[in-house]
Amino acid sequence: MLSVRFSNIVTSLYLDTGIKSSIVKLELPRELANRILFLDSADRQLLTIPSDILELVELEELHLEKNLIQTIPSEIKHLQNLKVLYLHDNSIESLCDELSELKNLLSLDLSNNPLTRAAGSLWAVSRLRSLRELRLYNLNLGELPVQICKNNYNLELMGLSGNELALLPSEMTNMTKLREIYLQRNRFELLPSVLCQLPDLEIVDLEQNALGAIPDEIASLQKLKKLFLASNRLALLPDSLFKCTNLIVLDVANNQLRKLPRSLPALTGLVELGLSNNNLCVFPPMLGKVVSLQVLYLKNTGLRTLHSQCTNLREIRLLDLSQNRFSTFPAEICSLVNLEVLSLDDNRLHEIPAEVKNLSNLKCLGLTGNRFVHFPEEVCFLASLEKLYLGQDQGFKLTTVHKSIGLLQNLRELYLENNRFEMLPATIGLLKNLEILDCHNNQLFELPNSVCNLQVQVAGTMFFTGFPGASCSGLKKFLLQCNRLTCLPDDLDRLPTLQALPLEENPLLDPPLEVCAQGIAAINRHLQEKRRRKALATKIQAWWRGLMVRKYLGPFKELKKDKKKGKGKKDNKGKKGSAKGNKKK
Repeated sequence: MLSVRFSNIVTSLYLDTGIKSSIVKLELPRELANRILFLDSADRQLLTIPSDILELVELEELHLEKNLIQTIPSEIKHLQNLKVLYLHDNSIESLCDELSELKNLLSLDLSNNPLTRAAGSLWAVSRLRSLRELRLYNLNLGELPVQICKNNYNLELMGLSGNELALLPSEMTNMTKLREIYLQRNRFELLPSVLCQLPDLEIVDLEQNALGAIPDEIASLQKLKKLFLASNRLALLPDSLFKCTNLIVLDVANNQLRKLPRSLPALTGLVELGLSNNNLCVFPPMLGKVVSLQVLYLKNTGLRTLHSQCTNLREIRLLDLSQNRFSTFPAEICSLVNLEVLSLDDNRLHEIPAEVKNLSNLKCLGLTGNRFVHFPEEVCFLASLEKLYLGQDQGFKLTTVHKSIGLLQNLRELYLENNRFEMLPATIGLLKNLEILDCHNNQLFELPNSVCNLQVQVAGTMFFTGFPGASCSGLKKFLLQCNRLTCLPDDLDRLPTLQALPLEENPLLDPPLEVCAQGIAAINRHLQEKRRRKALATKIQAWWRGLMVRKYLGPFKELKKDKKKGKGKKDNKGKKGSAKGNKKK
């Protein structure tokens, strides 16, 4: 788990050296160079720390991560005001003794370096008594140097994930200010009891170890707020754990749990609970008493139904019930009116109840991999929905998209992949906020022209006017590969925000496959040229038709005869009128 970087800079000047070699030249007046407090030279392919940087005596924060640095020069000692130093992801094999002279250093990251005899190389670090944060990820450490535990007693954060640790030294009890410790991906079989003697601990991360038990002493960690124990071998959670009443996050996913202790409701402030990938089989009724829960992960826990106590979770915002055995949509969910994210992917659902419309705050709904025979129209009445997942990797395939899909005016992402849709309804063009439309691997042979309307104007200015301030958001990804399309809508180039349009494995004729292979710009040029030619052809056709009418050519010859007949009748009528007039006289 990534930690927040420590930084306490009052004044900072960002200086991007832009260097791609091992030598940096800072073309700055000395009076300005003396004021530089922040310097970022990360990811510059540096082979060493440039001498010009080592002369910035006022420097407080220095980023040199993701380079090719092999050694730290002794001149590092000149940076006496340095508080933050990031050297992770380099090629450093050893640390110079002068590093220990950085008496004001508060945060140091040496992770992902090939330190030889890593434990012995850290002697200089143990002399940095002012350190508050120390990150030593992925250094192949077999043991934590005792000197660090004795001398770095001001540490508040220690990162030791990705090493070979199986024990922590007893001297670690000196680190009484430690608040966060990260021990992922090590070899711990027991939660180190020495941690239980650090009363200020707030975050403990022991994910991906081999823990088989949690000591009762954990109850002494009364300030513990976040405990990460996922991917271990825990079969039971001790009652003593639930005496840590300040816990707000507890993750015990991917263990061997079959039940939860009755004392779970004692965690009255618990906000997030991860129980995924445990063989619970039955929804633990005591979960319904943890009314503070806002995030609950129950993926792949063998559930078939929910307990009526579930309706008490009124504060729940995210509920993951994917990869379970639900054959009917749990009615209890419809009463969780504050729910924003619901995942029911990979279950056995056949239909959605009409009561789902009660979830007026639902923004994300996952229904991929179920057994719907017909498109679940009920989801179209979830007015707040922003993301809808209805792909089918295997088994039952949907054949039509209900026209009510156009009601989802807030929808931003729609996933319909791996079905058997032959057409999309014209109402899909009403989804003005849609940014991602995934229809790959279907049977689409035609697209409605309305997809060209999938854009929304901002600031009341037409996007195509070119006026300053005009902006537009709309469809960005339209995934259409593996369908039966032979042509694209003529106005598809009028989607200015479109960034991805994969069309592989379609029998396209217009535009031709070779044009589609060149990307969106080439497709747009083809459609624009086609439209220009069509307009020109219409203009020529109109001109030619007018000419033929005027000249009475081709099919318009009869007009000339009709004109003569009409003229003859008029003349005869005139003559008759004249005769009558003469007779009266």
